[in-house]
Amino acid sequence: MDIGVPKEIKDQEFRVGLSPASVQALCQQGHNVFVETNAGVGAGFPDADYEQVGAKIVTAADQAWHQELVIKVKEPLPAEYDLLQSGQILFTYLHLAANQELTQALMASGVSAIAYETVEVTLPDRISLPLLTPMSVIAGRLSIQFGAHFLERQQGGRGVLLGGTPGVKSGKVVILGGGVVGTEAARIALGMGAQVTILDINVERMAYLETLFGPQVELLYSNPRHLAEVIPTADLLVGAVLVPGKRAPILVPRPLVQQMAAGSVIVDVAVDQGGCIETLHTTSHTDPVYVDEGVLHYGVPNMPGAVPWTATQALNHSTFPFVAKLAHQGLAALDQDHALKQGLNVHQHNLIHPAVQQVFPDLVT
Repeated sequence: MDIGVPKEIKDQEFRVGLSPASVQALCQQGHNVFVETNAGVGAGFPDADYEQVGAKIVTAADQAWHQELVIKVKEPLPAEYDLLQSGQILFTYLHLAANQELTQALMASGVSAIAYETVEVTLPDRISLPLLTPMSVIAGRLSIQFGAHFLERQQGGRGVLLGGTPGVKSGKVVILGGGVVGTEAARIALGMGAQVTILDINVERMAYLETLFGPQVELLYSNPRHLAEVIPTADLLVGAVLVPGKRAPILVPRPLVQQMAAGSVIVDVAVDQGGCIETLHTTSHTDPVYVDEGVLHYGVPNMPGAVPWTATQALNHSTFPFVAKLAHQGLAALDQDHALKQGLNVHQHNLIHPAVQQVFPDLVT
Protein backbone atom coordinates (compact mmCIF):
# COMPACT_ATOMS: atom_id res chain seq x y z
CA MET A 1 0.00 0.00 0.00
CA ASP A 2 1.06 3.60 -0.55
CA ILE A 3 1.26 5.40 2.80
CA GLY A 4 1.61 9.16 3.32
CA VAL A 5 3.08 10.95 6.33
CA PRO A 6 2.38 14.70 6.14
CA LYS A 7 4.17 17.30 8.23
CA GLU A 8 1.99 18.48 11.12
CA ILE A 9 0.92 22.13 10.79
CA LYS A 10 -0.79 22.68 14.14
CA ASP A 11 0.92 25.38 16.19
CA GLN A 12 4.26 24.06 17.47
CA GLU A 13 3.22 20.46 16.85
CA PHE A 14 6.54 18.68 16.41
CA ARG A 15 5.38 15.07 16.60
CA VAL A 16 5.24 12.97 13.42
CA GLY A 17 2.86 10.17 12.46
CA LEU A 18 5.50 7.52 11.83
CA SER A 19 8.99 7.23 13.29
CA PRO A 20 11.86 5.94 11.14
CA ALA A 21 11.63 2.60 12.96
CA SER A 22 7.97 2.25 11.97
CA VAL A 23 8.70 3.28 8.39
CA GLN A 24 11.50 0.71 8.18
CA ALA A 25 9.16 -2.07 9.25
CA LEU A 26 6.51 -1.01 6.71
CA CYS A 27 9.04 -0.79 3.87
CA GLN A 28 10.40 -4.23 4.74
CA GLN A 29 6.84 -5.52 4.44
CA GLY A 30 6.64 -4.19 0.88
CA HIS A 31 4.76 -0.94 1.40
CA ASN A 32 5.68 2.46 -0.05
CA VAL A 33 5.96 5.29 2.45
CA PHE A 34 5.97 8.92 1.35
CA VAL A 35 7.19 11.32 4.05
CA GLU A 36 6.85 15.07 3.60
CA THR A 37 10.20 16.79 3.92
CA ASN A 38 11.08 17.88 7.45
CA ALA A 39 8.03 16.07 8.87
CA GLY A 40 10.16 14.44 11.56
CA VAL A 41 12.80 17.12 12.17
CA GLY A 42 11.05 18.57 15.21
CA ALA A 43 11.00 15.14 16.82
CA GLY A 44 14.68 14.57 16.14
CA PHE A 45 14.26 12.56 12.92
CA PRO A 46 15.80 14.30 9.86
CA ASP A 47 14.85 13.31 6.31
CA ALA A 48 18.03 11.28 6.00
CA ASP A 49 16.82 8.92 8.76
CA TYR A 50 13.72 8.14 6.71
CA GLU A 51 15.58 7.79 3.43
CA GLN A 52 18.00 5.32 5.00
CA VAL A 53 15.12 2.97 5.88
CA GLY A 54 13.43 3.15 2.48
CA ALA A 55 11.01 6.08 2.64
CA LYS A 56 10.52 8.46 -0.26
CA ILE A 57 10.88 12.11 0.80
CA VAL A 58 8.39 14.39 -0.95
CA THR A 59 8.61 18.17 -1.01
CA ALA A 60 4.91 19.08 -1.22
CA ALA A 61 2.18 18.36 1.29
CA ASP A 62 -0.22 17.05 -1.35
CA GLN A 63 2.30 14.35 -2.31
CA ALA A 64 2.10 12.98 1.21
CA TRP A 65 -1.65 13.47 1.48
CA HIS A 66 -2.63 11.90 -1.85
CA GLN A 67 -1.98 8.31 -0.75
CA GLU A 68 -4.21 5.37 0.07
CA LEU A 69 -3.43 5.54 3.79
CA VAL A 70 -2.46 8.76 5.59
CA ILE A 71 -0.92 8.59 9.05
CA LYS A 72 -0.90 11.74 11.17
CA VAL A 73 -0.83 12.78 14.80
CA LYS A 74 -3.33 15.63 15.03
CA GLU A 75 -6.60 16.32 13.25
CA PRO A 76 -6.63 18.00 9.82
CA LEU A 77 -6.83 21.78 10.03
CA PRO A 78 -8.92 23.91 7.63
CA ALA A 79 -5.89 24.50 5.40
CA GLU A 80 -5.72 20.72 4.88
CA TYR A 81 -9.39 20.03 4.13
CA ASP A 82 -8.88 20.31 0.36
CA LEU A 83 -6.12 17.69 0.58
CA LEU A 84 -8.52 15.02 1.81
CA GLN A 85 -9.22 12.40 -0.87
CA SER A 86 -12.36 10.33 -1.36
CA GLY A 87 -11.71 6.67 -0.64
CA GLN A 88 -8.50 7.14 1.33
CA ILE A 89 -8.01 6.05 4.94
CA LEU A 90 -7.02 8.69 7.49
CA PHE A 91 -5.62 7.43 10.80
CA THR A 92 -4.96 10.09 13.45
CA TYR A 93 -6.37 11.82 16.52
CA LEU A 94 -9.65 13.52 15.60
CA HIS A 95 -11.64 14.50 18.75
CA LEU A 96 -14.69 15.22 16.60
CA ALA A 97 -17.07 15.81 19.49
CA ALA A 98 -15.51 19.23 19.99
CA ASN A 99 -15.27 20.13 16.29
CA GLN A 100 -18.36 20.13 14.08
CA GLU A 101 -16.55 21.93 11.23
CA LEU A 102 -13.97 19.15 10.95
CA THR A 103 -16.68 16.49 11.22
CA GLN A 104 -18.54 18.00 8.28
CA ALA A 105 -15.34 18.40 6.26
CA LEU A 106 -14.47 14.73 6.72
CA MET A 107 -17.98 13.69 5.76
CA ALA A 108 -17.92 15.87 2.64
CA SER A 109 -14.53 14.53 1.54
CA GLY A 110 -15.46 10.85 1.39
CA VAL A 111 -12.50 9.68 3.48
CA SER A 112 -12.66 6.85 5.96
CA ALA A 113 -11.46 8.53 9.15
CA ILE A 114 -10.28 6.35 12.03
CA ALA A 115 -9.59 8.15 15.30
CA TYR A 116 -6.83 6.99 17.61
CA GLU A 117 -8.82 8.08 20.66
CA THR A 118 -11.83 5.85 19.92
CA VAL A 119 -9.96 2.60 19.18
CA GLU A 120 -11.23 0.43 22.04
CA VAL A 121 -10.15 -2.90 23.46
CA THR A 122 -12.74 -4.65 25.61
CA LEU A 123 -11.18 -6.25 28.67
CA PRO A 124 -13.01 -8.38 31.27
CA ASP A 125 -13.28 -5.50 33.74
CA ARG A 126 -13.01 -2.33 31.63
CA ILE A 127 -12.65 -0.66 28.26
CA SER A 128 -9.06 0.12 27.28
CA LEU A 129 -8.11 2.97 24.92
CA PRO A 130 -4.66 1.77 23.82
CA LEU A 131 -3.90 4.63 21.42
CA LEU A 132 -5.03 7.38 23.78
CA THR A 133 -3.19 6.00 26.82
CA PRO A 134 0.42 6.83 25.88
CA MET A 135 -0.42 10.48 25.18
CA SER A 136 -2.60 10.64 28.29
CA VAL A 137 0.39 9.51 30.36
CA ILE A 138 2.50 12.29 28.87
CA ALA A 139 -0.21 14.95 29.11
CA GLY A 140 -0.90 14.06 32.73
CA ARG A 141 2.74 14.42 33.65
CA LEU A 142 3.12 17.64 31.67
CA SER A 143 0.04 19.17 33.31
CA ILE A 144 1.93 19.43 36.59
CA GLN A 145 5.16 20.49 34.92
CA PHE A 146 3.40 23.32 33.06
CA GLY A 147 1.20 24.18 36.04
CA ALA A 148 4.22 24.55 38.31
CA HIS A 149 5.88 26.79 35.73
CA PHE A 150 2.91 29.14 35.42
CA LEU A 151 2.54 29.36 39.19
CA GLU A 152 5.84 31.26 39.14
CA ARG A 153 5.37 34.96 39.75
CA GLN A 154 7.32 35.91 36.61
CA GLN A 155 4.77 33.94 34.56
CA GLY A 156 1.82 35.70 36.19
CA GLY A 157 1.17 33.09 38.86
CA ARG A 158 0.80 33.61 42.57
CA GLY A 159 4.37 32.56 43.32
CA VAL A 160 3.70 29.19 44.95
CA LEU A 161 6.30 26.42 44.99
CA LEU A 162 4.33 23.18 44.81
CA GLY A 163 6.82 21.38 47.02
CA GLY A 164 6.86 24.12 49.64
CA THR A 165 9.86 24.35 51.94
CA PRO A 166 10.52 23.57 55.62
CA GLY A 167 8.22 25.82 57.62
CA VAL A 168 6.04 26.76 54.60
CA LYS A 169 3.06 24.74 53.35
CA SER A 170 3.38 22.98 50.03
CA GLY A 171 1.07 23.93 47.18
CA LYS A 172 -2.31 22.27 46.72
CA VAL A 173 -3.15 20.40 43.51
CA VAL A 174 -6.77 19.40 42.79
CA ILE A 175 -7.31 16.89 39.97
CA LEU A 176 -10.70 16.30 38.36
CA GLY A 177 -10.72 12.70 37.17
CA GLY A 178 -8.76 9.67 38.32
CA GLY A 179 -8.10 8.03 34.97
CA VAL A 180 -4.74 7.81 33.24
CA VAL A 181 -4.26 11.58 33.01
CA GLY A 182 -5.29 12.18 36.61
CA THR A 183 -3.18 9.32 37.93
CA GLU A 184 -0.06 10.51 36.14
CA ALA A 185 -0.69 14.09 37.24
CA ALA A 186 -0.95 12.93 40.84
CA ARG A 187 2.23 10.88 40.51
CA ILE A 188 4.24 13.92 39.41
CA ALA A 189 2.58 16.30 41.86
CA LEU A 190 3.40 13.96 44.74
CA GLY A 191 6.95 13.66 43.49
CA MET A 192 7.22 17.44 43.68
CA GLY A 193 5.94 17.40 47.24
CA ALA A 194 2.49 18.93 46.66
CA GLN A 195 -0.72 18.26 48.55
CA VAL A 196 -2.95 16.30 46.15
CA THR A 197 -6.70 15.74 45.94
CA ILE A 198 -8.37 13.64 43.24
CA LEU A 199 -12.11 13.69 42.56
CA ASP A 200 -13.84 10.98 40.55
CA ILE A 201 -17.24 9.30 40.26
CA ASN A 202 -15.88 5.77 39.81
CA VAL A 203 -15.68 4.23 43.27
CA GLU A 204 -13.76 1.20 42.02
CA ARG A 205 -11.18 3.47 40.42
CA MET A 206 -10.81 5.40 43.67
CA ALA A 207 -10.25 2.14 45.51
CA TYR A 208 -7.45 1.35 43.05
CA LEU A 209 -5.94 4.82 43.55
CA GLU A 210 -6.00 4.25 47.30
CA THR A 211 -3.92 1.09 46.88
CA LEU A 212 -1.59 3.01 44.57
CA PHE A 213 -1.07 6.18 46.59
CA GLY A 214 -2.25 5.28 50.09
CA PRO A 215 -2.92 8.22 52.41
CA GLN A 216 -0.68 10.54 50.37
CA VAL A 217 -3.64 11.51 48.17
CA GLU A 218 -7.05 12.71 49.33
CA LEU A 219 -9.73 10.88 47.33
CA LEU A 220 -13.19 12.43 47.11
CA TYR A 221 -16.35 11.49 45.26
CA SER A 222 -16.96 14.11 42.61
CA ASN A 223 -20.15 16.00 43.39
CA PRO A 224 -21.00 19.73 43.55
CA ARG A 225 -20.46 19.90 47.31
CA HIS A 226 -16.97 18.43 47.25
CA LEU A 227 -16.02 20.50 44.21
CA ALA A 228 -17.15 23.65 46.01
CA GLU A 229 -15.07 22.69 49.06
CA VAL A 230 -11.73 21.98 47.38
CA ILE A 231 -11.51 24.08 44.22
CA PRO A 232 -11.33 27.50 45.94
CA THR A 233 -8.27 26.29 47.88
CA ALA A 234 -6.40 24.90 44.85
CA ASP A 235 -3.18 26.50 43.70
CA LEU A 236 -3.28 24.27 40.62
CA LEU A 237 -6.49 22.76 39.22
CA VAL A 238 -6.09 20.01 36.60
CA GLY A 239 -8.98 18.94 34.39
CA ALA A 240 -8.57 15.25 33.56
CA VAL A 241 -12.09 14.20 32.59
CA LEU A 242 -12.74 11.81 29.71
CA VAL A 243 -16.01 10.53 28.28
CA PRO A 244 -14.83 8.51 25.24
CA GLY A 245 -16.00 10.07 22.00
CA LYS A 246 -18.16 12.67 23.72
CA ARG A 247 -17.71 16.25 24.81
CA ALA A 248 -16.33 16.61 28.32
CA PRO A 249 -18.95 17.74 30.86
CA ILE A 250 -18.58 21.16 32.49
CA LEU A 251 -17.75 20.42 36.13
CA VAL A 252 -16.45 23.83 37.20
CA PRO A 253 -18.76 26.79 36.54
CA ARG A 254 -17.52 30.37 36.42
CA PRO A 255 -18.70 31.26 39.99
CA LEU A 256 -16.42 28.52 41.34
CA VAL A 257 -13.46 29.83 39.36
CA GLN A 258 -14.16 33.27 40.84
CA GLN A 259 -13.51 31.82 44.29
CA MET A 260 -9.98 30.68 43.42
CA ALA A 261 -7.06 32.80 44.60
CA ALA A 262 -5.69 35.36 42.17
CA GLY A 263 -2.70 33.90 40.34
CA SER A 264 -3.72 30.28 40.78
CA VAL A 265 -3.55 28.10 37.67
CA ILE A 266 -5.95 25.88 35.73
CA VAL A 267 -4.63 23.27 33.27
CA ASP A 268 -7.43 21.48 31.43
CA VAL A 269 -6.18 18.39 29.62
CA ALA A 270 -9.78 17.75 28.52
CA VAL A 271 -9.69 20.83 26.27
CA ASP A 272 -9.41 18.69 23.12
CA GLN A 273 -12.84 17.29 24.01
CA GLY A 274 -14.28 20.71 24.81
CA GLY A 275 -12.90 21.14 28.34
CA CYS A 276 -14.49 20.58 31.75
CA ILE A 277 -14.11 24.15 33.09
CA GLU A 278 -16.53 26.84 31.95
CA THR A 279 -13.98 29.65 31.75
CA LEU A 280 -11.44 27.71 29.71
CA HIS A 281 -10.97 27.94 25.96
CA THR A 282 -8.37 26.52 23.59
CA THR A 283 -4.92 28.10 23.56
CA SER A 284 -1.67 27.16 21.82
CA HIS A 285 1.96 26.47 22.62
CA THR A 286 2.80 29.90 21.19
CA ASP A 287 0.28 31.66 23.43
CA PRO A 288 -0.51 29.08 26.13
CA VAL A 289 -2.21 31.05 28.92
CA TYR A 290 -4.68 33.84 29.54
CA VAL A 291 -6.21 35.32 32.68
CA ASP A 292 -9.93 35.09 33.46
CA GLU A 293 -11.39 35.87 36.89
CA GLY A 294 -7.81 36.47 38.06
CA VAL A 295 -6.84 32.84 37.34
CA LEU A 296 -4.31 31.71 34.72
CA HIS A 297 -5.89 29.29 32.25
CA TYR A 298 -3.81 26.84 30.19
CA GLY A 299 -5.74 25.16 27.37
CA VAL A 300 -3.23 23.74 24.88
CA PRO A 301 -4.89 20.75 23.17
CA ASN A 302 -1.66 19.15 21.93
CA MET A 303 0.39 19.18 25.11
CA PRO A 304 2.56 16.15 24.20
CA GLY A 305 3.76 18.11 21.17
CA ALA A 306 6.11 19.86 23.61
CA VAL A 307 8.11 16.64 24.03
CA PRO A 308 7.99 15.22 20.49
CA TRP A 309 11.02 12.92 20.68
CA THR A 310 9.44 11.02 23.56
CA ALA A 311 5.84 11.37 22.41
CA THR A 312 6.35 10.24 18.80
CA GLN A 313 8.03 7.03 19.86
CA ALA A 314 5.52 6.32 22.63
CA LEU A 315 2.65 6.85 20.21
CA ASN A 316 4.22 4.67 17.50
CA HIS A 317 4.74 1.80 19.90
CA SER A 318 0.95 1.68 20.29
CA THR A 319 -0.24 2.66 16.81
CA PHE A 320 2.10 0.56 14.69
CA PRO A 321 0.29 -2.80 15.01
CA PHE A 322 -2.91 -1.13 13.79
CA VAL A 323 -1.08 0.78 11.03
CA ALA A 324 0.41 -2.49 9.81
CA LYS A 325 -3.02 -4.12 9.66
CA LEU A 326 -4.46 -1.21 7.68
CA ALA A 327 -1.47 -1.26 5.33
CA HIS A 328 -1.88 -5.00 4.66
CA GLN A 329 -5.66 -5.23 4.47
CA GLY A 330 -7.08 -1.73 4.02
CA LEU A 331 -10.54 -1.28 5.48
CA ALA A 332 -10.98 -5.07 5.55
CA ALA A 333 -8.81 -4.92 8.67
CA LEU A 334 -11.78 -3.45 10.53
CA ASP A 335 -13.72 -6.68 10.04
CA GLN A 336 -10.86 -8.65 11.56
CA ASP A 337 -10.07 -6.29 14.44
CA HIS A 338 -12.96 -5.21 16.66
CA ALA A 339 -10.86 -2.61 18.46
CA LEU A 340 -9.87 -0.94 15.21
CA LYS A 341 -13.46 -0.99 14.01
CA GLN A 342 -14.48 1.00 17.08
CA GLY A 343 -12.13 3.72 15.88
CA LEU A 344 -14.05 4.39 12.65
CA ASN A 345 -15.70 7.81 12.95
CA VAL A 346 -16.54 8.76 9.35
CA HIS A 347 -16.99 6.49 6.32
CA GLN A 348 -18.41 7.07 2.83
CA HIS A 349 -19.77 10.52 3.72
CA ASN A 350 -21.51 9.19 6.84
CA LEU A 351 -20.90 9.83 10.53
CA ILE A 352 -20.37 6.36 12.01
CA HIS A 353 -19.25 6.56 15.64
CA PRO A 354 -22.27 6.32 18.03
CA ALA A 355 -20.87 8.74 20.62
CA VAL A 356 -20.16 11.42 18.02
CA GLN A 357 -23.58 10.82 16.47
CA GLN A 358 -25.12 11.72 19.82
CA VAL A 359 -23.19 15.01 19.83
CA PHE A 360 -24.22 15.90 16.25
CA PRO A 361 -27.59 14.21 15.64
CA ASP A 362 -28.37 16.57 12.75
CA LEU A 363 -25.44 15.10 10.79
CA VAL A 364 -26.75 11.53 11.00
CA THR A 365 -28.51 10.30 7.87
